[in-house]
Amino acid sequence: MIKLALDAMGGDLGYPAMVEGAVMAANEELQVILVGNEAVLKEELNKYPNNPNLSIYHASEMIEMEEEPVMAYKKKRDASITVATKLVKDGLADAVVSAGSTGAQMTAAIFVLGRLKGITRPAIVTYYPTPNGVKILLDAGSTPDCDKENLHQFASMATVFGKHYLKMDKTSVGLLNIGSEEKKGSVLYKETHQVLKEDKNLNFVGNIEGRDIPKGVVDIVVCDGFVGNVVLKLMEGLTETLIGEIKNTIYSRFKYKIGGLFLKSAFKEIRSGLDYSEYGGAPLLGVKGLSIICHGSSDAKTMRQALFAVKKAVDSGFQSEMTAYFKGGTVE
Repeated sequence: MIKLALDAMGGDLGYPAMVEGAVMAANEELQVILVGNEAVLKEELNKYPNNPNLSIYHASEMIEMEEEPVMAYKKKRDASITVATKLVKDGLADAVVSAGSTGAQMTAAIFVLGRLKGITRPAIVTYYPTPNGVKILLDAGSTPDCDKENLHQFASMATVFGKHYLKMDKTSVGLLNIGSEEKKGSVLYKETHQVLKEDKNLNFVGNIEGRDIPKGVVDIVVCDGFVGNVVLKLMEGLTETLIGEIKNTIYSRFKYKIGGLFLKSAFKEIRSGLDYSEYGGAPLLGVKGLSIICHGSSDAKTMRQALFAVKKAVDSGFQSEMTAYFKGGTVE
């Protein structure tokens, strides 16, 4: 049975949403360990009787979203995210999942689990839908300031991840830039282009532009964490805005409403495909263990999906494949 440590005190919606999501996900193949204040979690869990695959592990503190991650980690040694990460370190859980402070989760992963050999900076890898299937982008915010070696490592980690977790065939890699020409971009991106081009283990296709991302022209989009986070937030906001405008326009006229009734199922299907909650959480690549970062506004449904996605990640064995890659330098 796979065991997941869930930081039950993280997330904008608080522990009720975390507990409900865990209840929805736990089954005979998946045990969820709720990490946090035992008293409040036990009271909440009493609302859902007969859950043998759920347990509670006490943590007396929690790190708030506004706290500085490293200082909070040092000050609050019994914080829920730190305790949950230690369960992975000690072999009592197969992965840690949280919708709390991303900075706190990254700090705990780096200090408790440690970085993989050959990795200087971890990266958050996230998914996004395209007409050509689900693609991935990294870094999504863990390392805003990168050098060419960081970006090279991101591309390598994403290649292993895409191949073994998402079962991508080509795992084509594109470097996000302001133009497709090799000489375009800042000094960093010009140097990175050359490094990626010279690595024969990568299926590097060259630079791609922002407009290429939603088209799905490559399997893996590589960029620094500052750019990546801006891109993802833009895509998320644009999706919400477009869906809202379509809805408002349909309801603005009676004849549009009639047509909208016939298209209701189609719109629902499109919205589901663009919903981040359908893809669960974003793995933090480059650390010695599975640490999955969820959206801060995650509700119970999102957490359920995230826990299922983590089980899939554990089953895929991509973590051991990544460890082997950075020891030997080849993708099997």
